[in-house]
Formats: sequence, C-alpha cells, structure tokens
Amino acid sequence: MKIAFCGVRGSTPAPGIEFVRYGGHTSCLALYRDGEELPTLILDAGAGLQAATRLYAGEPFDGTILLTHLHWDHVLGLPFFAAADNLDARVEVLLPEQESGASAESVLAGFMSPPYFPVEASELRGQWSSATIPTGEMQIEGFDVLAREVPHKGGRTFGYRISDGHSTLTYMPDHCPTTFGPGEDGFGAYHPTALELARNADVLVHDAQLFPAELAAEADFGHAVADYAVELARRAATRAVVLFHHRHNRTDDALDGLARRLGGGTSPAVSVATEGTVLEL
Repeated sequence: MKIAFCGVRGSTPAPGIEFVRYGGHTSCLALYRDGEELPTLILDAGAGLQAATRLYAGEPFDGTILLTHLHWDHVLGLPFFAAADNLDARVEVLLPEQESGASAESVLAGFMSPPYFPVEASELRGQWSSATIPTGEMQIEGFDVLAREVPHKGGRTFGYRISDGHSTLTYMPDHCPTTFGPGEDGFGAYHPTALELARNADVLVHDAQLFPAELAAEADFGHAVADYAVELARRAATRAVVLFHHRHNRTDDALDGLARRLGGGTSPAVSVATEGTVLEL
C-alpha cells in the first residue's frame, strides 16, 4: 500500500508563509494498492482533494471517496477535484449512515447547492454515485475496510482500518477520547474502539490538533492531544504514528517543535504529517 498525504490540516485551510512547509490544505489521503499507478481510494475530501488531482497526471479518477464525517474541512474539496469532475470519471462517495436516516444524496446536496454553493452535486461531470455505510467490515476498491464509530462533536464520525492484504493503515483524523473521561493521563480514555482500529497496524494517522496546554479549554470542540495519539499507538502495538489534522493556526515552527518533542524513537516511530509526503508500507 502507498499513501499520499494531500491535506493534513484541520478545521479550515491555512494559507500564508507560516504554513508552507507542512501545508495548509485540510484532510485528504490518497491510497494506492500494490502495483497500481493511480490511487483508487481517497480518504476524506477536504481542500487537499484539489491537490490530489496532480496524482492523476491528466487521467480521470476511477474509484471511491470515503468520508469519515461531513464537517466542512472534510468535504469542501469535492467540487474542486478536477480528476473527478470529468466526463470519463467514475466516482463513488461513501459516508457514515446518518442518525437522521438522511440519504447520501440529500446530505451532499445540502452543502453543494445555492445559496451556499453555485454548482449542485448533480451537475458534476462523470459517473457519480453516493451511499451511506454502516459500521462493520466491507470491501472497497479491493481494500478490506473496518469502519467503527468514534467520538467527535457535531455529527456521526467513523474511524477506518484499511488493509490491502499486506499492510494496514488506521485513519482517525477526528477523535475526542475525553468524551469517555480523562483517562489515566488526562488525555482521554484509550477505549476499546480506538484500540481495535489501531491494533498492530503498520501506521496510525491520528488527530493531533491539540497540545496538552490547550486541552482544558478546547476539549469540547472534539479533538485529541498529540500525546494521546502516540500513547494509543504504543498500547495498540502500532508500528508508526503520523500526527495529523493540525490546528489551522499551528505554524511550521510550532510543528517543528512538536516533532522535536514527540518524534524520534522506534516504538512507535512518530512523525508529523506533511502535505506532499508519500508513505510506502
């Protein structure tokens, strides 16, 4: 499996000179199966989705976009993904079953229609389809996917465990473990769902929006402390953890500091997500 990091930021894009080294686009990963030249599975459709177009070198997208939830920073790239807005494209958009029972079509139309946006979802070119998915195991674009609900404020949110038969990625970009209490270290509970998703994975891409000093004031917004992600990976025997979903005003210098504080070591290996990075598992 190969993973391209197309967007690593959270909440809202971060333009400006203070954010260029780690990148300002919001959440989006593109996954390649072994031997494939183009990604067929995309995780989340934040602003990074527009950057993903360069991976296709003029070819139309043929695959699935799998959303963890429907907050703006995970969907606002959908109408700007040029490889998918193409007459020859095939695009399936999958999202968690909604507590209201709303269909995928109605949910997507809710934020892609006037007066909020001039182009409706039905006007995108190519063969588009959408559906909601339950928790559980499923096959998507040849990957084995386990979906589990994780706590996050403001709408049903899934975390995913994805395997190609050789390597395993765990993706939890938005996760509020303090929902289940402070836990042993004050960073939130290492609850069974998080441990199940991360157990023995090759890499855990996890919410690291907060620093410890920010948790008391901002835990209610629905995110995790970077230190939690590292400890979760250690408890779950995950080989590597990538700290992800950087706070929108977290500068490159601050992220350098995070890398110095938590990076290094081998169990697990810790890195700070950077836009444009490609990991080959």
